[in-house]
Amino acid sequence: MHPFALTKRLLRFAVRNVVLFTLAFSLTIIPSTFARQPQTNSSAGFYTQNTKPSTINPQQLVSQGEALYQAGRFAEAVTVLQQAVRIYQRENNNLAQAAALTNLSLVYQQLGSWKEADATIDNSLNLLGWDEINQKLNVNNPKSELLDILAQTLNIQGELQLVQGQTDASIKTSQQAEQIWKKLGDNAGVTRSRINQAQALRVAGFYRRSLNILNEVSQQLISQPDSIVKITALRSLGNVLQQLGELESSQQILQQSLEIAQRLQLPPEISLTEFSLGNTARVLGNTKDAIAHYENAALVASNPLTKVQAQINQLSLLVENEQTAQAKTIIPTIQSQLATLPTTQAGIYARINFARTISKIGDKRNIAQILANSVQQAKTIGDERAQSYALGSLAEVYEQNNQWPEAQDLTQQALFLAEKIDASDIAYRWQWLLGRLLKAQGNTEGAIAAYDTAVATLESLRTDLVTVNREVQFNFRDSVEPIYRQSVELLLQQKGQGKPDLDKVRKRIEALQLAELDNFFREACLSNQFVVLDEVVDRDHPSTAIFYPIILDNQLEVILKLPNQPLIHKTSVVNHQQVEQAIAQMRGTIVQPEASNQFQAVSQQLYDWLIKPVAGELKNSRVNTLVFIPDGSLRNIPMSALYDGKEYLVQKYAIAISPGLQLFTPKPLAQEKLNALAGGLSQPPKNEKFAPLPNVKVELKLIQQSGVSTTILLDENFKSTTLSKTINAKPFRVVHLATHGQFSSKAKDTFILAADKRIYVNELDSLLKSREQKRTQPVELLVLSACETAQGDNRAALGLAGVALRAGARSTLASLWQIGDDSTALFISEFYHQLITGKTTASALREAQLKLLSSPQYIRPLYWAPYVLVGNWL
Repeated sequence: MHPFALTKRLLRFAVRNVVLFTLAFSLTIIPSTFARQPQTNSSAGFYTQNTKPSTINPQQLVSQGEALYQAGRFAEAVTVLQQAVRIYQRENNNLAQAAALTNLSLVYQQLGSWKEADATIDNSLNLLGWDEINQKLNVNNPKSELLDILAQTLNIQGELQLVQGQTDASIKTSQQAEQIWKKLGDNAGVTRSRINQAQALRVAGFYRRSLNILNEVSQQLISQPDSIVKITALRSLGNVLQQLGELESSQQILQQSLEIAQRLQLPPEISLTEFSLGNTARVLGNTKDAIAHYENAALVASNPLTKVQAQINQLSLLVENEQTAQAKTIIPTIQSQLATLPTTQAGIYARINFARTISKIGDKRNIAQILANSVQQAKTIGDERAQSYALGSLAEVYEQNNQWPEAQDLTQQALFLAEKIDASDIAYRWQWLLGRLLKAQGNTEGAIAAYDTAVATLESLRTDLVTVNREVQFNFRDSVEPIYRQSVELLLQQKGQGKPDLDKVRKRIEALQLAELDNFFREACLSNQFVVLDEVVDRDHPSTAIFYPIILDNQLEVILKLPNQPLIHKTSVVNHQQVEQAIAQMRGTIVQPEASNQFQAVSQQLYDWLIKPVAGELKNSRVNTLVFIPDGSLRNIPMSALYDGKEYLVQKYAIAISPGLQLFTPKPLAQEKLNALAGGLSQPPKNEKFAPLPNVKVELKLIQQSGVSTTILLDENFKSTTLSKTINAKPFRVVHLATHGQFSSKAKDTFILAADKRIYVNELDSLLKSREQKRTQPVELLVLSACETAQGDNRAALGLAGVALRAGARSTLASLWQIGDDSTALFISEFYHQLITGKTTASALREAQLKLLSSPQYIRPLYWAPYVLVGNWL
């Protein structure tokens, strides 16, 4: 056993999902305030004075309890409020007793005493005449005072349900409270209930519905005076916008919330909003600002939990950025406060996230103890999701310590709980962990089965995964992508008849690419009818080969599909860092005229890894077109420019890219006379910093002269509104846009430029597909001739695949970088000329590239290689 040897006692202690690095889970609701006590002794017929009032004033006891609550002295508050409840009970003052019980439930929540909190608030509602089963009030002609206390009680019950993970119940309860506030004409109460509904919807993953409510609330509050409700509504809206990826809007709204909190001098609200601002700055990549916000949040926090959460987020950011020395200075400060945290869901998640954050830099035994304690606490409050999260996190500690059997036992417990409560969003993590542990113990078949289950769970989550907590998204490369790649690595290790299963391998990589696009768009983006490429190649177009390059940790795999032949598999033993470095060098040197020799050397290296192992098979098969399904950063380089030492790949084959194994049914383009809508922007709007494109006019004119029937929208006529209107006028087979554009790995940074605005990738479908309401055929070919990939973004070409899919075109021809001279016009002219003569789209692209390559002026790949064809190559 490893010297660390986590003890069996600790393991037993831990026996018996997920917000990934939860960001202030407890801070999703409006900070609860005490329910107002009734001011009269006889309201709604609830008070009958059978005994003399107590000499101890119960109202004063409630006020004392509230002061203790605000000071965080919850145990003392319980004692005082229990005394007030007993006095009201003796006096038969049911209404006042109900209000005191509601407040007592609120205190129990802070202590994590969930059974007591539930029982106490149920008792309060029973005294008020509320029928919990039928969700109605069994009181005739209730007075406004009773309704006021009932609404407050339902609000607090809704918050109690939410913090216990009962989102559906919380939404219904908050809706009931809203109706009562409306009867009372209490707009502040209505707003509070709607915010609580929005927060419950957010926790349940219904971000758009949540956003709609919060937008309405915020609009209503604009004209209202500053208040805590206004602060909270804006903060809630900012949090939801952050989770939807609308980061600049999130930052702006949160700043408004902060300014109001500062004007009203409310430290708790300042702290919570600084915390949210830190989260948004973090996702934006502004590390310095994020740390400053977290420090401010901790500095002014009156709530111990808020303070610790802010410090944990600051710590995780430092660890993430490898600022280990600075991170280690914060650890003792946080650890000294853990014992003071309440045994609530938020308190447990804070402990777990602290342990996970320091897992690589902290003491393993200490981390294990924190997690084991968290398991017990989660069990105590009956939170099986938190329990699963803690168990799985503890299993990962054992995994790091190479204690496989103990780790496996804990993992299976965590997985049992996750599956029991149908928490697929964390179950897949424990299935993945189980696969890793079985692999480490030499059980390859068991590991493959576990990975298969994890992938199946991810597939079932396709629609949901993209709306799970924002952290799932920006950790896609850490928490989703490795599952697919490690699974493929295992599958390729299988021996025996029919093994490895190459069809299963490539389908798994296709599933990863689909998941990447879902993650890019933040929604399940592919729901069209597709066909399998193999069928197209074998049956209809036996001159095409399909390439599946797969980048793994220690090898580069190539699966090749030749017409009417079994799949071929080749391996180049090279680690992924070397492959990524070569790709980056090729992409960097291809646009540097003085780096021709370096470019050819690195391009030849990639050729030797990707093409050379199957060059003989390609030659013997007599194919003339290669369709690549590129993996990862291979999307960023033009395959046409791979160099064998004498020739470029484009000099042998026509080349296309496919976003996956499936696409629209391929269909030849040049079956009938072409017509095109050609738009262009030679002079960008004044508010944009793009350079002019003086050759756009020439480019569009050359399309006309090539024999294509063309409708032109140039400069001021090239507006998003005009484009939408014109595209619906008649069924254009080609849409050609000669304007600035950018492809990025983020949808919010992927756009094309019109005269009136940027048209973002998420708008393309409504723009180009609006015609489909009237037309049965999609756009056959979309051409984007002046676009480029975002600098410094090694996954920017994902944006090109996104544009191609979002536009709904069968084929998309686009540039990976901008040339900025008349070579583009020459290329476009030749491309359309070849289309008119009946060439396939891929062949027309090749001929246009060869035309440039044959010219001494444009022989460098800088000029002819940026153009890539995505989708239908026919």
